[in-house]
Amino acid sequence: MWVQRVIELTGWEPLGISVDWAAIEGELGVPLPADYKELYEAFGGGVFSDSVYFLARDEGVSFDFLTQWRVALSVDQDGKYGDVSAVDPYVIYAPGGEGLVEWGATEWADQYCWLLDAARPGKYPILARSDDGGPWDRYDMSTSEFLYRVLADADFQPFGIAQYDLGMTFEPGSGAPFDGQPV
Repeated sequence: MWVQRVIELTGWEPLGISVDWAAIEGELGVPLPADYKELYEAFGGGVFSDSVYFLARDEGVSFDFLTQWRVALSVDQDGKYGDVSAVDPYVIYAPGGEGLVEWGATEWADQYCWLLDAARPGKYPILARSDDGGPWDRYDMSTSEFLYRVLADADFQPFGIAQYDLGMTFEPGSGAPFDGQPV
């Protein structure tokens, strides 16, 4: 329902990207939300309304979900700076553990993540933090509902962007059509 609303809101023609979910979820060690997979297959990675970044599949690396997660995990686990985490008080999710996986962001440095727990697969609370690096806000809703509210609900504060009248568009990250091959 919410995925369809995002599609209708943007006037987007779903791409129907073929994805090897077993490989992606195998690397993560947890299943991903079903509605996120629908968004991923329909849009790929890119930018909504010129300001909301969606991580999925991107032939480059800017909006590629797995590439971004691997980099974040590597940085988070690098002991060079001690136990400091960019997502404090949390850590980046590592297979078999509990932590954050970013699936979206904004040009203003807002972050949208799931709190994944390998011991509790199927639970996907969204944690979002505004650009000021303040506390994380928790949302117990689907990825697609959260994304829809960010784009269309001016009262969804502090994350709603509808009041800025940026248009309801989507621009693929790679700028090139996908070839339909599995990731």
